[in-house]
Order: sequence, then C-alpha cells, then structure tokens
Amino acid sequence: MRKYAVIVAGGSGLRMGADKPKQFLLLRGKPILYYTILQFFKTYPDIQILLVLPKDFLKEGQELVALFDASINLQLVTGGATRFHSVLNGLKCIKEPGIVFVHDGVRCLLTSSLIKACYEQALVKGSAIPAVAATDSIRIIQGASSQVADRNLVRIIQTPQTFQTSLLLPAFDTAYLESFTDEATVLEAAGEKVHLIEGDYNNIKITRPVDLLIAENILKQRESGPN
Repeated sequence: MRKYAVIVAGGSGLRMGADKPKQFLLLRGKPILYYTILQFFKTYPDIQILLVLPKDFLKEGQELVALFDASINLQLVTGGATRFHSVLNGLKCIKEPGIVFVHDGVRCLLTSSLIKACYEQALVKGSAIPAVAATDSIRIIQGASSQVADRNLVRIIQTPQTFQTSLLLPAFDTAYLESFTDEATVLEAAGEKVHLIEGDYNNIKITRPVDLLIAENILKQRESGPN
C-alpha cells in the first residue's frame, strides 16, 4: 500500500515573536520541521513526503531537504491561502491510491507508534483522527454568559489525520468553507464518517517559546529509549 504524508508548514509563527516562521526555528541545532519529517521516514522509509511551504520560503525548504539522504522521497509544494488550499495542493501530487497522513509541520514530537496506529486503523476503517481527552474545565460561550460543558465528552484533536486516499481526495473536490477547520471536517461534509484514535499528550503543536523548551526536554528523554 502506497504511503503519503502531506506535511503542512505554512504558519507565520507570530506568537513565537521570531523573525522567521516557527517551522524553521532551530530545535537542538536543526529546524523543527527536520524532526517531523525524520519521524515519518524512520517509521516508513518508502513514504512519499509532500512538504507544503509558503511560497516565500521554498529556498529554506531546499536547504532543509539537503539535510536528508538523497534517496528519500521528499517533494516541496507551494502552499495556498488557507490550510484547506495548502492541503489540497499537496493532495494534487498524489497519483496512486494509498494511505495519506496529513500532519502539522510543527508537531515535531509525534512518535512512530502513533504513526503506525493511525496507518493500521485507516486501512480498516478508512480514517484515523488522533484525539486526547480534555483535562481542563470546559465552558461554552453563549452571548454574554457561559455554560460548563462535560469535559468527558470533549476530545482535543491532533494530527496526523490519516485517510484512505479514495475517501480524502474526492472530499477535497469541493469549494472551501470556513467550517473546514481540519481534514476531518472536510470528510464529514462529503458525507463520510470519521473515526477517532487515541492520540498522545506529548504530540504538542509548537506555538509559543516555552513549547521549544518542552520539546527539547522530551527529545532528550527519548534518546535513552525507543519512541
């Protein structure tokens, strides 16, 4: 079965307060994106990586590609105006049926075990959407007031959102809607059911400076054991 990973890295990183997009910030001497890409290749050496970047940072993408062995299958793709359009640009590069992972480029702490679990479930059920239970109290805003929600019914969605290409590619053959917050919402709008899978609390999205410190600590811990 062919394997694809559409890695979306089009963020501006404004909350990081940096002079470059957060996906290119250094983590232990290498760009954050390096660790994201490496984990997919370590898990499935035959995977095709479609790295979606802002058009003004394709040069940095080429420099990133140079950090890897020339035998890896890594293609740069220009991003679009929204996440939906960036993912769509990546999906357009898929020519054969298989399983496709769609992953946030700055979730650099994903593990091989999560990647494999998503792949195996998508083979059987068609999709695998990583999710973790909410640990904080949740309140729903209703006008000027708010109402507490049962956090046992709430799940925090992560990536890689994983699908059979036969389901996801046709779902993206539609006009963009603001309600498309991720790939699962696009699939649901096409009338397909999505299936959750247990995520990983360490699979954080790097958005703030403190997240870099957390990521560095987790990477150090992993050096002493398998991930």
